[in-house]
Amino acid sequence: MQLHRPMRGSGYLRAAMMSFLSMAMVACSASPSRNILGSYFPTWMVCALLGIVFVVVIRGVLVKTGVDASLPVPVIVYLCMWTAATLAIWLVWLA
Repeated sequence: MQLHRPMRGSGYLRAAMMSFLSMAMVACSASPSRNILGSYFPTWMVCALLGIVFVVVIRGVLVKTGVDASLPVPVIVYLCMWTAATLAIWLVWLA
């Protein structure tokens, strides 16, 4: 009867994996939040909502000027504008 022997070097792999997981968990502990009416909201959510407001205003301007009718795929254009506005607000606000 032969006893099971641990593979050589498996302790190093386990230690490396545990240290990587602990570093990954520590990195997520402090997310930027804003206190709005006594409740903490993630900053990315606030930026996304401000991006939506920005795109709604820009869409109103484009409809008034007639540019909206000539957009090739309006859904994609407005989605890209929302993404750009959200990331720009995030960069300006938190950078």
